[in-house]
Amino acid sequence: MRETLTAFADLTRAHFFFVWPLLFCSGLALAFQNYGGFSWELVGRAALIGLLGFEAGLVLNDYVDREYDRRDVNGSLTRYWRPFGERPIPAGRISPRAAFAVFLVLAGSAAALAATLPAPHNLYVLGIMGYSYAVEYFYQTKKRDQAIPVAQVVGRTDFALFPVAGYLVHGSPDTTALLFFLFFYPWTLAHLAANDIADVENDRARGMATVPVLYGMKGAAVWLLGFSAVHAVMALVFGLTLGPVAMAGFAVGLVLLGVVNYLILRGKGPAAAMRALPLMHAMVIVYAAAIIAGAVI
Repeated sequence: MRETLTAFADLTRAHFFFVWPLLFCSGLALAFQNYGGFSWELVGRAALIGLLGFEAGLVLNDYVDREYDRRDVNGSLTRYWRPFGERPIPAGRISPRAAFAVFLVLAGSAAALAATLPAPHNLYVLGIMGYSYAVEYFYQTKKRDQAIPVAQVVGRTDFALFPVAGYLVHGSPDTTALLFFLFFYPWTLAHLAANDIADVENDRARGMATVPVLYGMKGAAVWLLGFSAVHAVMALVFGLTLGPVAMAGFAVGLVLLGVVNYLILRGKGPAAAMRALPLMHAMVIVYAAAIIAGAVI
């Protein structure tokens, strides 16, 4: 039983579990601010949709890449993302069939909860959910054979739409939803670059055409810096619409992003990116907390 639980924890990256509902509900908080009608019951439902839906995407990631993950030569990033330090499918702790069943249970549960939302909000959330799983599959398969980073540019739209889906639980497609996407999308591309720099040895061994594999460490650092700059501009634009509390949180996040870029530009390698990644993940928490606080206060 203990082995099964630890394998499941590694499959779902369980120690990050609290981040996904927090980020999802940051979108919902903005919807309450714009449309009124606050409900703790809806908050709880949305938190479960966000948690189960995102965890399903993580499991799908492992399932699609199960054969390529056997080629890993460096376990640093795996130990960071997994609480017990293993990829459970290549390690033989969870079978591919069992992992796919876990994905179906998580995704099906999230979809069932989303379906209980009033129309058209249920259709908004279910549409984004279906799109995101399709794009996750596209990302995982396309990056195996590409000359330019199409997989990254298209694939990160799923993560960027995640808090937007939280907004659409209660809100409608509007300027706030668009600005949230435009704010978060360049951050997701910067984050992916940092993650891929940290994992470049494994991506070369797997034959994955990630940004550092395609353009080298210098090119990946430029990619990171460029999308960080775009994100900073959009943080200013979005923050001005949200008020001083959210803007203060965004300022803290941008300081952390500056440190991330400094560490990677100075270190120019996987070790530097590994030191920077926790700061990028701290940004998600800071941003989500700032947006919620700004909506509440």
